[in-house]
Amino acid sequence: MQKPIKIVLIFVFLLMFITACSNDKETDQSSDSKEKVELTISAAASLKDAMAEIQDTYRQEHPEVTLRFNFAGSGSLMQQISKGAPVDLFFSAAEDKFDRLVEEGKIEKEDGVDLLGNSLVLVVPDEEESVSSFDDLTNTNINKMAIGTPESVPAGKYAKESLKKLGIWKDVESKMVYAKDVRQVLSYVETGNVAAGMVYKTDAVLSDKVKITATAEPETHTPIIYPVGIVKNTEHYDAAKDFYQYLQRDQALKVFEKYGFNIE
Repeated sequence: MQKPIKIVLIFVFLLMFITACSNDKETDQSSDSKEKVELTISAAASLKDAMAEIQDTYRQEHPEVTLRFNFAGSGSLMQQISKGAPVDLFFSAAEDKFDRLVEEGKIEKEDGVDLLGNSLVLVVPDEEESVSSFDDLTNTNINKMAIGTPESVPAGKYAKESLKKLGIWKDVESKMVYAKDVRQVLSYVETGNVAAGMVYKTDAVLSDKVKITATAEPETHTPIIYPVGIVKNTEHYDAAKDFYQYLQRDQALKVFEKYGFNIE
């Protein structure tokens, strides 16, 4: 009797093994069957650190999707998309740059949302003591300060608006060093190439080489709003829409809050 029992047990074991292998193979095939997609996201330079973290968490849920980021000033990114650059999503640091693309038909209005907010601050090198307020920028011993190029960098546009509203733009205009994006402004201040700079709060808090000495009052400049949307000519609309929606979920919003952004 023992021999037949052994044969039955061996048969059952082999059957279970074959079934398990078959299931594993089906799982692998199912995973492989998902179309590999590469998305290009043009995003404001101030979003770089937050988006790097979000990229990691999104990859865990969607290994078939590769996210490629193009970080720069929103004005430059807008111009690239306007001229037909192959971009799937645009994440701007300014409403006007985003709205321009909506007006041009590059982004459908229903495929965009105002997602984040930010603050504008005055920063100086960590050991700088001569600048503690915006008024100090007019002092003769302050010969250089940096902002983003107002025509292409939203933070630079907001900075110029704020300095004009404070009535000191004419006194400091000759001292200006213009940068290609807000991260370059921060770099100029960190290295001591300028005595002060105006950047987003989210950038300033990431650096241990600068300190915040003042915050621009919201009423002195255009509201700082970050809209994000799907570019109309994307070849991967469904994948782009999934990532667009993911950016609006709690998991992603908590990352943005961690980096100092306000949730609209």
